[in-house]
Amino acid sequence: MCGIGALLDPGGSAFSDAGPRMTAALRHRGPDGDGVRQIGAATLAHTRLAIIDVAGGEQPLSSEDGAVTAIVNGEIYNHLALRSELEARGHKFSTHSDSEVIVH
Repeated sequence: MCGIGALLDPGGSAFSDAGPRMTAALRHRGPDGDGVRQIGAATLAHTRLAIIDVAGGEQPLSSEDGAVTAIVNGEIYNHLALRSELEARGHKFSTHSDSEVIVH
């Protein structure tokens, strides 16, 4: 199971070390990689237990226009069908991760 962490600081002064501190605390949940994204007053952190797209499924994931960002834990069993449908609608994927369908 992956590790997921988030911090929202409505005052807008999110802690600069929050992401690395969260990934360090979550390392036991996902030893295969980590990612941090600062979006305004929010900090998202993710540690990964790689199952699908072992080499390229780093998170957080964002839509092609950057409007949607997500950190995900779980497996999407129908991701290939969803990906095909989304690609037919013009969406561009940057990984082969099952989780990327969520941000599109």
